[in-house]
Amino acid sequence: MSFPVSIKGVLLEAGRVVLLENEREEWELPGGRLETGEDPMACLVREFAEELGVSVIIKAILDCWLYEVLPARYVVIVTYGVERAGVEALRLSAEHRRLGTFALDELDGLPMPEGYRRSVRAWAAIAFTAKGSPARLPERGGASASRDF
Repeated sequence: MSFPVSIKGVLLEAGRVVLLENEREEWELPGGRLETGEDPMACLVREFAEELGVSVIIKAILDCWLYEVLPARYVVIVTYGVERAGVEALRLSAEHRRLGTFALDELDGLPMPEGYRRSVRAWAAIAFTAKGSPARLPERGGASASRDF
């Protein structure tokens, strides 16, 4: 069996996670389908630029699972923790209905796959110390890129 692969990123802004609402009225992480021959981290940098108009640096792989998007339609989801590489304002593309930022304690009340909640919590545990200040993680080579819009 083969499945499409979707690369997603967890971006925390001031302790809140950036999420996008899709056409199924579910909240999801920014990201998208891996193209043939594309590096997963390059895919995520491209998707953040397309969907939110921002450049990001990939910091850590978080999780991977098989998700049933619709009955009998599966996608492999791979999530990464990311940080902003610039100061561009977040903007919503035509691919999604809404853009939102949510506190971690709001996640359980949102319609979203459990794997995304798990990834957000994992990145929050890695990225923030007990005092709430960002932890410094080593950068992964070749993962950052910026685009002019």
